[in-house]
Amino acid sequence: MATRRLGIVMNGVTGRMGLNQHLVRSIVAIRQQGGVTLPNGDKVMPDPILVGRNAEKIAALAKQYGIERYTTDLDKAVNDKNDEVFFDAATTQMRADLLMQAIAAGKHVYCEKPIADTMEKAMAAAKAAKAKGIKNGVVQDKLFLPGLRKIKLLNDAGFFGKILSVRGEFGYWVFEGDWGQPAQRPSWNYKLAEGGGIILDMLCHWRYVLDNLFGNVEAVSCLGATHIPTRVDENGKTYKADADDAAYATFQLAGGVIAHMNSSWCVRVQRDDLVTFQVDGTHGSAVAGLTKCVTQSRVNTPRPVWNPDVPQTMKFAEQWEEVPDNIVYENGFKIQWEDFIRHVCADTPWKHDLVEGIKGVQLAELGLKSWKERRWLDVPAIKI
Repeated sequence: MATRRLGIVMNGVTGRMGLNQHLVRSIVAIRQQGGVTLPNGDKVMPDPILVGRNAEKIAALAKQYGIERYTTDLDKAVNDKNDEVFFDAATTQMRADLLMQAIAAGKHVYCEKPIADTMEKAMAAAKAAKAKGIKNGVVQDKLFLPGLRKIKLLNDAGFFGKILSVRGEFGYWVFEGDWGQPAQRPSWNYKLAEGGGIILDMLCHWRYVLDNLFGNVEAVSCLGATHIPTRVDENGKTYKADADDAAYATFQLAGGVIAHMNSSWCVRVQRDDLVTFQVDGTHGSAVAGLTKCVTQSRVNTPRPVWNPDVPQTMKFAEQWEEVPDNIVYENGFKIQWEDFIRHVCADTPWKHDLVEGIKGVQLAELGLKSWKERRWLDVPAIKI
């Protein structure tokens, strides 16, 4: 059994998602477990180089997590022939240009979503990767959530019968930053000029969730809103929040399934998780959060009676049965990293490529257009 090195340029790991999910819980965890096992039994050991603009910060991270290499010179790192993979989790606006630079340098590329802030840029990156013959991928982490994996298990087992509808609720209250509570999200999320907006951010997620679990998205109707017009940034300065901070979107899926997703950074949570999905079918229903999933079958469905004149006596939350954790669910980001590394090193099957990333950007653009024009829009097939 041999062990090979895989050099990975990691850009954007000082941000919350890049640090916690991609560096610590994925690459560092993979290194601690002894690498990724290939189908032939060989091992691949990731050898990351951390890239960032703040030399002190990136050096401290490297020291903390036992990583030997770090740099502030992104161009040099991208063009280093000793590293085969480029990963980006920095800002959306810069991503497409960085992908194009890495592709031109012959790097395999893997990145967070959205893969670009416009459909045109996303298409260009995917076409460049195809022309260059390099392997490429986009993070689609929610497919690996325990809750949604349980939904897939139920569907594969025929639990739902014919799926009728999907209802999703995502979000939480992001503090405005003006009364003693700092905001939990960066200020660029609320500025159109810097690639902000919840439609661009979240419709990319809902596209791959709906496509992979319930049916290809065929049409969209979306209403956005900027509920809170001014916020306070990281330096205590008040700014105009002109990007959408909430989105209310309905989708028509293949097979007649109707899906609706509410996404908001201006909602207080009265549900079991920050995101929940309810799937209703002829034979049963399920509600899943990030980890838990509860079900109610046709034969166990109660018979409530509408009577507004007396208090409700049924305890609806107690009428559902939880799907057990029969397997160990590892971190979803880590699972997808391992799959991508196997794809790069052993050419194993891989479906989460940049074309899938284009679909997310496409749906976000159509959602914004639907909001602007106040109408339903069809979602055409992607061809590159």
